[in-house]
Amino acid sequence: MSLHIGDTAPDFTQDSSEGPVRFHEYLGDSWGVLFSHPKDFTPVCTTELGYVAKIKAEFEKRGVRVVGLSVDPTTSHKDWIKDIDKTQNTTMNYPVIADHDRKVASLYDMVHPNADNTQTVRSVFVIDPKKKIRLMITYPASTGRNFDEILRVIDSLQLTDKFSVATPANWTDGQDVVILPAIQDEQELKTKFPKGYTVVRPYLRTTPQPNK
Repeated sequence: MSLHIGDTAPDFTQDSSEGPVRFHEYLGDSWGVLFSHPKDFTPVCTTELGYVAKIKAEFEKRGVRVVGLSVDPTTSHKDWIKDIDKTQNTTMNYPVIADHDRKVASLYDMVHPNADNTQTVRSVFVIDPKKKIRLMITYPASTGRNFDEILRVIDSLQLTDKFSVATPANWTDGQDVVILPAIQDEQELKTKFPKGYTVVRPYLRTTPQPNK
């Protein structure tokens, strides 16, 4: 199954380190981040899971629920979590799905034969409250994921869902944003962007972030 941005995130029920997870039910009305790992007791993934535990409050501030996934069984996950807690100086505070039968890996197209016939790739999915996939990133096994970037994208998605703007390259929360080209009526511009705006080119207009 090949997924694309805008598709409905497949639902599933699978065991986890915190008991059964019914995915859509687990997300509820929240945003979600699902991120996968090729197997337990891998070094890069150990650092990633620990880091997400440390910054879980940042996800919660944005109304986001996080869940990890690895193809090993729950018993292995629980032993691995002891290592994560100790080596990363944290306490795991979110579930890690036990995808031992690769059900979720198949639903989310996480096995890429040209990379490895058996192990899942290291993917990230950001899912909105309507259960639509809004972001997909796949990393090579050797490169740790940048979860600060994932938070930045969530900030952008939540902002641009509410206002008629887009975010420019390297944007971070609080910086100027770009007005959508479709808005051309002068009165509408004044109404939607009372802080004013700068015309760089007719198609490129910047304005202060509307909700700041």
